Amino acid sequence: MPTQTPIEPRTPPAAPTLPKTARRMTARRRIIAASRRMRELGSIASAVASTSHPYMAHIVPMRRCNLACTYCNEFDDVSNPTPIDEMLRRIDHLGRLGTSVITISGGEPLLHPELDQIIARIRKTGAIAGMITNGYFLMPDRIERLNKAGLDHMQISIDNVMPDDVSKKSLKVLDKKLQMLAEHADFHVNINSVVGGGTANPEDALTISKRALELGFSSTIGIIHDGSGQLKPLGEAERKVWDEVRRLTRRSYSRFNHFQEAIANGQPNDWRCRAGSRYLYVDENGIVSYCSQQRGYPGIPVAEYTTADVKREFLTEKTCAPNCTISCVHQVSYIDHWRAPQTSTTTPGAAGHGEDLVQIH
Repeated sequence: MPTQTPIEPRTPPAAPTLPKTARRMTARRRIIAASRRMRELGSIASAVASTSHPYMAHIVPMRRCNLACTYCNEFDDVSNPTPIDEMLRRIDHLGRLGTSVITISGGEPLLHPELDQIIARIRKTGAIAGMITNGYFLMPDRIERLNKAGLDHMQISIDNVMPDDVSKKSLKVLDKKLQMLAEHADFHVNINSVVGGGTANPEDALTISKRALELGFSSTIGIIHDGSGQLKPLGEAERKVWDEVRRLTRRSYSRFNHFQEAIANGQPNDWRCRAGSRYLYVDENGIVSYCSQQRGYPGIPVAEYTTADVKREFLTEKTCAPNCTISCVHQVSYIDHWRAPQTSTTTPGAAGHGEDLVQIH
């Protein structure tokens, strides 16, 4: 009988050696940050005072993305950018509703050729301007244009240290972009890492979080699930990393509620989802949905959305809420957790819409 050669255990590739470049808080940046914080506090005060306006809206200027992360259901590789005149009208409608924070998402927003105009229009409405990007197209001149347009917040999700078949949003690829942001960005930068959903190396999230803090950025960690979209407890290694990242980032908002804790334990949450009211998701067609994972409900064009719709959805219970994993919706809804029990119920997806969408953070 022929002898068999022992199979050596596969070890993950070594993490890249990264330069120790920290963000400098110049006097100008401190003034900008102080002004931004004052506007944020004002927006929260306004939300506490009145429930008749949205607090946050995510708006999609284009669905196309330059990447194809296997867990993501929010992109394609064919869509054209929404015409700028239409984007400006949609932002004005969000302003008409009194929206406090407007965050640009996608697809990949930096692919939109008139993104700077979109950001400037958000600021013109009085809203706080945010953006979620994969960071691939960031260069010093592009960052300076974002400064000039008035961007307040940027979030970049980094999924691993080394790129793999699941995601190319890796620290190895993006660290140069992070260094550029540390040098040039006047806006707040948050780096989000993930665990769960079969991530190959859970410890990558800790490496990413430490690097973000080292560069002077804030850091958060999310929980990503597999294709079933069901709650699944974190494994032992994942949970250890998740706890360690949260220890490092103890000022993160998620430290002040139990939403992510329940998700980590595979347990449902008992909360009042205010999607369609305090939180709006406006897709590339201008349609308002509860969130990116319940597209098509309530399915009203933002041009036709009214304060009456906001008030109705505030009091509407969503049956998908207990197993929801989208923390931004929960954080917005948390403002009103103490008031207005919901008096009607809807089941998104019951008529066949959204059944193939996977809930992710």
